[in-house]
Amino acid sequence: MLKSKLTVAVLAALALGCASAAAAATDAASNAPMPQDTATSSQSNTQDDDAAKKAKKLDTVTVTGSLIPQSQVETAQPVISITAEDMKARGFSTVAEALQQASFATGSVAGPQDNNSFTTGAQTLSMFGLPVGFTKYLIDGRPMGDFPGLYNGSDIFNNLSNIPMEMVDHIDVLPGGQSSLYGSDAIAGVVNIVLKKHVDAPVIDVRAGGFSEGGGQSQRISFADSFDFGRFHSMIGVQYEQKKPIWAYDRDLTKQYFTDGTTPPTASRDYLVLSRTTGKYVFLDPNNCAGVSAGYGGTETKQFRQGKGYYCGSQYSAGYATLANKDKTANLYTHSTFDVNDNLQLYGDLLYNYEEQSFTSGSNTTFWGTNIATASSTAGYFWDPNRNDLMLVQHAFSPEEVGGFSNIMNHQYESSYMLTLGGKGTIGQSNWDYDLGFTHSDDQLTNRVFQRFTGPIESYFANKVMGHQQGTYSGYPVFTPNYAALYNPASPADFRSFTGYTTSYAKTWDNMIRGQLTDQSLFRLGGGDAGLAVVVEGGNQGWSSTPDPRLLQTITDGNGNTDSYVYGTSATPGAGHRSRFATTAELRLPLLEQLTMDLSSRYDAYNVDNQTVDHTTFNVGLEYRPIETLLLRGRYGSAFKVPTLADEFQGPSNAYNSVTDYLNCARQGFGPSVAPQKCPIPYDLTQYQQFTQGNTSLQPITAKVWSYGFVWAPIERMSVSVDYLHWNINNEVTQVDPDKLSKTEYLCDTGSLDPKSGTCAQAFSLITRGPGKDGLLGQIVSINTPKLNLANEQVNAITANFNYVQPVGAFGELALAMSYSDLLKHTTQDFIIDPKHDALREPFYSTDFKTKANASLTWTKGDWSATWYVNRYGSTPNYLATTLNSYEAPGTGKLPPWIVSNASLTYNPIRSLALSLLVNNVFNKMPPKDDSYLGTSNQPYNTDNYNVYGRAIYLEAKYSFGGSAK
Repeated sequence: MLKSKLTVAVLAALALGCASAAAAATDAASNAPMPQDTATSSQSNTQDDDAAKKAKKLDTVTVTGSLIPQSQVETAQPVISITAEDMKARGFSTVAEALQQASFATGSVAGPQDNNSFTTGAQTLSMFGLPVGFTKYLIDGRPMGDFPGLYNGSDIFNNLSNIPMEMVDHIDVLPGGQSSLYGSDAIAGVVNIVLKKHVDAPVIDVRAGGFSEGGGQSQRISFADSFDFGRFHSMIGVQYEQKKPIWAYDRDLTKQYFTDGTTPPTASRDYLVLSRTTGKYVFLDPNNCAGVSAGYGGTETKQFRQGKGYYCGSQYSAGYATLANKDKTANLYTHSTFDVNDNLQLYGDLLYNYEEQSFTSGSNTTFWGTNIATASSTAGYFWDPNRNDLMLVQHAFSPEEVGGFSNIMNHQYESSYMLTLGGKGTIGQSNWDYDLGFTHSDDQLTNRVFQRFTGPIESYFANKVMGHQQGTYSGYPVFTPNYAALYNPASPADFRSFTGYTTSYAKTWDNMIRGQLTDQSLFRLGGGDAGLAVVVEGGNQGWSSTPDPRLLQTITDGNGNTDSYVYGTSATPGAGHRSRFATTAELRLPLLEQLTMDLSSRYDAYNVDNQTVDHTTFNVGLEYRPIETLLLRGRYGSAFKVPTLADEFQGPSNAYNSVTDYLNCARQGFGPSVAPQKCPIPYDLTQYQQFTQGNTSLQPITAKVWSYGFVWAPIERMSVSVDYLHWNINNEVTQVDPDKLSKTEYLCDTGSLDPKSGTCAQAFSLITRGPGKDGLLGQIVSINTPKLNLANEQVNAITANFNYVQPVGAFGELALAMSYSDLLKHTTQDFIIDPKHDALREPFYSTDFKTKANASLTWTKGDWSATWYVNRYGSTPNYLATTLNSYEAPGTGKLPPWIVSNASLTYNPIRSLALSLLVNNVFNKMPPKDDSYLGTSNQPYNTDNYNVYGRAIYLEAKYSFGGSAK
């Protein structure tokens, strides 16, 4: 499959190059100055004027955070830049890693270690603890296509896992709301990944390495070259990388269940019988687990759990899951330009990515139990008349039974591309520059997930253990199992008879036409020329999720029981598209030599099902330079995020759940403080049918944002910047919580909330009840839980950066770079009846890092360079604190900071060759030890904050055919 994808990509690249002018490419974000025509007039003063204009344009650059080229790199907007040289010297192996280790990435995010999540094969980041979808990602100034999979099963976001590291020139990061320039999603900030546009000579780069603890071996090779054919200029680059997985058994902390927790280490319950009457295990194996002892490499034995009893299990089953994915990635990138004349340059960019990943959660999702289908409506319990008891039975499959977990891994295939075609230049001899381009992005995702199928697996265990159902007893199905037969492992052939793969597809696409007019010298003010930029955008976008049809099917057995066709699994389809329009204006006003004002505003409109969802954002920025070495800056504005296509178009789904009926409990004298503990049956936990679907009536998430700070360069080669940022975010989209909805209904009924308010009307409309009697309302029959604009949050943060370069004479040069972020405030409110939660002091609501800092020291001398990079992750709550939402209870607390160091050394034996040794996590630091985890934990650390990968060692060689490898 990979070979065919690469063939298509290469053919596309050749077609792009052969199309000369129509397929030429350039960076839409760079706004590089066009050559000016100074030979069209014989008058020397006209030539002088044109030369002056050209010189002025050459003296300006476009920085991320402004549409207008300017001579000052530091503006009212803080910008953090990470160069390709920085990423290599600091040991980063991917773009995702470079961004996730930055100080502003303080939020917890799911990744490959979450091997049973919705997006195990994707990587992203959270800026300042805000949701992952609140960051706008750009490639060369153009919006990056959305990932088709849904983060946490509900949110559309961007995947950073397959951006070609060797094709990146630098990354610009803008913290704070940026919607007045970049539109939707730019609430937490903007990340602009700028790709290379030229190489001096053909260059090849080869890198290989692995981890000292085992697993994760990787190899990467890239090639890039530039070509010039008259007025046609082109660069092409390719990169290929492959990685082996890291298994949990490769690491001491995860190869078995936690040995230092608050309870003794508890082996997996692979062969288990449970009595509901006693709440204890019933051991019914006459051979004392001898028949299953070959499981998990011979570690399957008779186990005992305090207070529960005996069963068959293994302490080492925890190790048979992946912590890092098996990965193959191929990238193709082309950038071309064609100079039609001095006033027009045609351009075109193509970035193509293909990635295959494989992963597994091991026996965590490879088991059979009566709670899934056999007796799913009674929580897994069935009546056994021979034992006169309610019983539950389960069996988890070992690697020997499945034929090796490496042979039944889940597979993800992602194919994406981003194509831009356009032209830019100058209008005649005027000061007006123009840029008109079209961008299309497309991302297709295929997920092949290893599954158990309900009919075959139920039939297998019915024939082997359970027998056939013999009616019901008080609502419980009746079985008389052969328990001894449970303790016989399945053969790989038997296992294959009731398992297989489902194949699901998802896709996103986006079309955008964008036109920009810019005049850097609109008129003269006291501090210089005023600049104006005007942008008009239009386009459409779509998303679709098409699960394997079997994931949407149900089966009914001979007793009338209905279950999912795929064992314990279902899916939700969805599809939708919308058109959009936007217009942006930015005006830069140098009011005085020391004072500059920047004004920008943007209008965005999205058309969904003939309904328009629109929003206007603005920004006012001030730069004040009282002295040459000091910049004082501040900005105030707004930001927004349009509801995602998944929020609007996720298909309907339903499931059966239970909820406390607070209103009926209260009418019987049991208010929320004692319900459901004392409320009578069935109102203590009422079973209801829950309906969920997208909502095309959602409104934008809105935010007020502001920041202020300074940049100070007290001496040559030294600079320090500090900025304070604030977000006040409203109307966040969240799915209605059934428990909170039931409680809201109760508060509305009692008058604690105004019964005529919109909140109460909403609660009454979403809950459906049956007929009432005896002064009580009818029992809850169904609850509709759509996504609504309900949540709010506020964040205050501070960021600081320090850079200093010091020559040391004959010893070369030292460069120090330091970065620091601190969350000063983070409050959240999920529902109108909720109090505001302090995420920094209530650990149940956030496990984010409050502080994060890093520093790098680089030494260069002649053909040698070396870098030492240190990243300090601040304290986070321990497991018990997050469980109890307290730092005061016994055993709760905070974990110490995690400090990780990287080192690199590069030597150029000849001008065209660079040899590098890179060591990441030099001291092999594992996550801070958290003894508050239970002995049942197979990953006793927060996988969204830390990793157990340990020390990595890489060797890299870069060779330039005729150029410099430095």
